[in-house]
Amino acid sequence: MRDQRSLTSIAPPDERITLDLGRPIDLPRTVAHGRMGIGDPCVRIQADGLWRATRTPDGVASQRLRVVGRGVVEVDAWGPGAAWLVDHAPALCGAFDHPEGFLPEQPLLRHLMLVHPGLRIGRTDAIFETALFVTVEQKIATREAWRNWRLMVRVLGERAPGPLTDLWVPPAPRRLAATPYDVFHRFGIERRRADTLRRLAVVAHRLEETVGLALEAAYRRFQTIIGVGPWTAARIAMLALGDADAVFIGDLHLPHMVSSALAGERHGSDARMLELLEPYRGHRARVVRLLLAGAQLRE
Repeated sequence: MRDQRSLTSIAPPDERITLDLGRPIDLPRTVAHGRMGIGDPCVRIQADGLWRATRTPDGVASQRLRVVGRGVVEVDAWGPGAAWLVDHAPALCGAFDHPEGFLPEQPLLRHLMLVHPGLRIGRTDAIFETALFVTVEQKIATREAWRNWRLMVRVLGERAPGPLTDLWVPPAPRRLAATPYDVFHRFGIERRRADTLRRLAVVAHRLEETVGLALEAAYRRFQTIIGVGPWTAARIAMLALGDADAVFIGDLHLPHMVSSALAGERHGSDARMLELLEPYRGHRARVVRLLLAGAQLRE
């Protein structure tokens, strides 16, 4: 098997850009926050950078992002959608996020801001595929969702363009819409989630249109789809549209984490979580992302 580094050295990118973000950037926590575990076939974190494959309006593409200086990111892209990825790289890296307005007095949050100065809320602008993996995550154990996603992508997706041999593009809407339920069953996806995935595929073009809508309108459109509730809509909005104020109502774990971290209370509820997050309106997803980063640091 050839070494991946030798592959990258003989495959120059179709497009390249160097971004000076003017501030630190934590690529894994900013760009790969939504990846489906370390085995996600669509997102790879390697010694030579963070790799990601996606569908763009211009076609499939892959990209590699590398920090090459303080706040400086080099982005290489391959495939028909390479130019689109390069154009959208600043948004992906959180260049339009505004954490400077977040000035918490709460000691733990102030500490986490100092410990994680490079955590940003970026946006992928990949609405449909974000909706896919968020739906796969619905109401099941995390590792089971990761396995479901991995199997689905490897069967219904396609290999990504570019030099990384084991990078995959998520399934296309048309193929997913035409896939019968028994195939999803083989991935471990029960009928409820499978039906939602196929509904999303049928209205994929309507989902992608939300890139140009106000957040409130985007949320409304997401939730017109049967199977997409407040939790799913908020996850899509944060990851794909960069909503730094997204609130994840209905999560099994977050209310307890927020209540413990911000109030020292062992058990929480959605109502209590909303109460504790209210002083940070405009940055509520940022608070949760910081708390999650702090929890991962302690593990």
